[in-house]
Amino acid sequence: MATRRLGVGETLGALNAALGPGGPVWIKETRTRHLRSRDFLAPHRALQARFDDGQVPEHLLHALACLQGPGVAPVLRCAPTPAGLSLQLQRSAVFERVLSAVAAYATPASPASLGQRVLLHCPALRSSPCALRLSQLRTVLVADHLARALRAHGVCVRLVPAVRDPHMLTFLQQLRVDWPAASERASSHTLRSHALEELTSANDGRTLSPGILGRLCLKELVEEQGRTAGYDPNLDNCLVTEDLLSVLAELQEALWHWPEDSHPGLAGASDTGTGGCLVVHVVSCEEEFQQQKLDLLWQKLVDKAPLRQKHLICGPVKVAGAPGTLMTAPEYYEFRHTQVCKASALKHGGDLAQDPAWTEIFGVLSVATIKFEMLSTAPQSQLFLALADSSISTKGTKSGTFVMYNCARLATLFESYKCSMEQGLYPTFPPVSSLDFSLLHDEGEWLLLFNSILPFPDLLSRTAVLDCTAPGLHIAICKFLVQLSMDFSSYYNRVHILGEPRPHLFGQMFVRLQLLRAVREVLHTGLAMLGLPPLSHI
Repeated sequence: MATRRLGVGETLGALNAALGPGGPVWIKETRTRHLRSRDFLAPHRALQARFDDGQVPEHLLHALACLQGPGVAPVLRCAPTPAGLSLQLQRSAVFERVLSAVAAYATPASPASLGQRVLLHCPALRSSPCALRLSQLRTVLVADHLARALRAHGVCVRLVPAVRDPHMLTFLQQLRVDWPAASERASSHTLRSHALEELTSANDGRTLSPGILGRLCLKELVEEQGRTAGYDPNLDNCLVTEDLLSVLAELQEALWHWPEDSHPGLAGASDTGTGGCLVVHVVSCEEEFQQQKLDLLWQKLVDKAPLRQKHLICGPVKVAGAPGTLMTAPEYYEFRHTQVCKASALKHGGDLAQDPAWTEIFGVLSVATIKFEMLSTAPQSQLFLALADSSISTKGTKSGTFVMYNCARLATLFESYKCSMEQGLYPTFPPVSSLDFSLLHDEGEWLLLFNSILPFPDLLSRTAVLDCTAPGLHIAICKFLVQLSMDFSSYYNRVHILGEPRPHLFGQMFVRLQLLRAVREVLHTGLAMLGLPPLSHI
């Protein structure tokens, strides 16, 4: 029996290949009403472009019905329908393959090659928290999530700048952002010497203000890079300052000296150089122009500056209904935290904010609300924040609070099973190999497996893809976790998992618990990509 992890990508690839040369034809179904009759569809219009009158030859239909291959899900039937060619999988077999190897579906589909390195730069962290704008907070959260996704994918990541402001470090800890600290600056002496050599003929003997060394012409370098590099054509010169050189010195130091324990493939290599390293600058749209100057200045002053640099530009953040409001990041956090405390007091009664047992829970819920708001919209797009209380309600289906609420419901379910088992009401959980997966036939069960568990490894891999030619970044984890929570909530509200303690009902109970174990594993892994711990109660 094949043991390789099943994959949506592998299955779609095999289905398209079975139809012969040409572009992709098959799509994966996601909607409940479609999944009642099929799992994949080759639309009729696409088939018409491939075959005469859209009729698929009989031998290809037979090949599709018998489709096999590494990572390819087993096929039950394939038949023409008015909508196109419909294909349904052997669902019991898919349940068995996936739920017998739950841990395998909570890891990326394709690990990165050994030694791959990314230097992740977030300039906003050089400011103090009280000066951190909402658009800059967005860059911090995007950079933190990207670092977690890359590391889960096996990439060696180094974060710059190392934070020196103790107040910023405290604020980052509140936000559950994992970022390094530092106590001293990197030396900019060498870069300063190079800059002075370049500037000697350009200053014309004029007296400059303290901290300013002069101007450097960047126009020639911009023209060399070409328009395809994405640099602003208005970049013609750069005011070189001591602060700018200090920033470059830190980047250069980080690029050339990687920690020995940063990656197995880099152990013992103190000067790993720029080869194979991608530098990613995560900046707000307001800082884009300045960051391009820094990028070009780096290339101008350093012979071995990194050739592969990506500018991940985050769009502006607007507060809906309050165009004139300038809210800082700490104010935003306090606003959400107050809302969370009030909502919990209304739900449970009393002032829970004074209860130490609830302090961490409120902190996690506040951060979950903020991160889901900031990361659910594509980073390069403009973001509108709605500050209404509905965004922190457990009844709303679009918020981080809703996801954490369902995480707690899962924890309560398994704790209830454990307590009942200890009381002798239920037997211990049997070996997974003894479970009868044909007992999983509810449409909500297939929805959870086919739309969440099975495609999760591919989603983790897509998040870690950094295309130097693409303008943005694909962050889908928040919307994925919200949809998973909605599907789980619907299923949990409708299906009684822990039934009567009767032996003839135990088989279905255990197989459902195994499915929800997989849901829990995927949910916890997804939350970890956001720096959020699972909650046992809310």
